[in-house]
Amino acid sequence: MDFKKFSFLHVSTFETTLIEYVKSLDAPPSLKESMLYSLNAGGKRIRPMLVMAVLDAYGKDPFHGLGAACAVEMIHTYSLIHDDLPCMDNDDMRRGKPTNHIVFGEGLATLAGDALQPAAFHIIADNLNYTNEQKIALISELAQASGATGMVGGQVADIEAEGQQVSVRLLEKIHEMKTGKLIEFSVVAGAILSGASQIDIAYLRTFAKHLGISFQIRDDILDIEGDQELIGKPVGSDQKNQKSTYPSLLTMNGAKEMLAEQVAKAKDSLAFVKCKPDMLIEIIEMIASRKN
Repeated sequence: MDFKKFSFLHVSTFETTLIEYVKSLDAPPSLKESMLYSLNAGGKRIRPMLVMAVLDAYGKDPFHGLGAACAVEMIHTYSLIHDDLPCMDNDDMRRGKPTNHIVFGEGLATLAGDALQPAAFHIIADNLNYTNEQKIALISELAQASGATGMVGGQVADIEAEGQQVSVRLLEKIHEMKTGKLIEFSVVAGAILSGASQIDIAYLRTFAKHLGISFQIRDDILDIEGDQELIGKPVGSDQKNQKSTYPSLLTMNGAKEMLAEQVAKAKDSLAFVKCKPDMLIEIIEMIASRKN
């Protein structure tokens, strides 16, 4: 089965689970509406599908990963809501729709992001299909991936680097944290729920690291060469915010060469794992050539 068909068969159930969880919360209707607005905004659902694809690679039921898949999408969505705020990137459009704060106001948008973060940990802790050991491992991984040592730390480093010419290595470090850590969680979560060995998990972490950097390089390229209709937001926002990017540091050709190197390293890492990595190889190729 190719990844397009895999996603078609699994995204609907994932999205239904995600939305029904939020609807079931005993919370103010306006808060749930704001949360659901961004969760329903669409997107590629790469992170949740990675959780499920790793399970499939090990011959396990992909739907066993629904809890972890919902959790990582909640964290990702909260980060997008906050990224778009006037105090951060000040973006008016996200995935072809007005951003959350444009529709609901800054206060409610901020609180919707705040609410999604603990919900992510609750949906794992409350999952009846995960063992206590799996819950502890998943919560620990997600906390590290999303907090000061991961996504949030990367966002801070990204803000502090605005208006400066940073080194390629520092830029890589920023994106390993800001983008890569949640992708790493997605891959490792699927491995944990599959009962993969620690050796396999180590190789899969390396795969995820290169996958995350590839994702960001492609993002930087699309911010210059992308079609605004396809990517759902204005191009050129990185330049507007004076951010260092791979094309600005390496030239466009250099960025594309680095992307090819990262893809090759990701594929090399999969040569050592004891699963069927075909779909994971397809995912890295898809990310490297995506148009949105």
